[in-house]
Amino acid sequence: MRHLEEVILTKEEIEAVRLKDFLGLEQVEAAERMSTSQSTFQRILVSARKKIALSLIRGKALKIKNY
Repeated sequence: MRHLEEVILTKEEIEAVRLKDFLGLEQVEAAERMSTSQSTFQRILVSARKKIALSLIRGKALKIKNY
């Protein structure tokens, strides 16, 4: 793994994925749990999903920042 290029997910990005995709919460509730607006939550989620897709498709290592 140490030879792979890394894609870094922030704590906020992994939390957005956990709430929306893993727990299946609606966006409104997920945004409330993160104490953010729906538009900010959506931006964070889109960023996280793009990074995850990049990692899967290009064979890059996923690293979660500050975990």
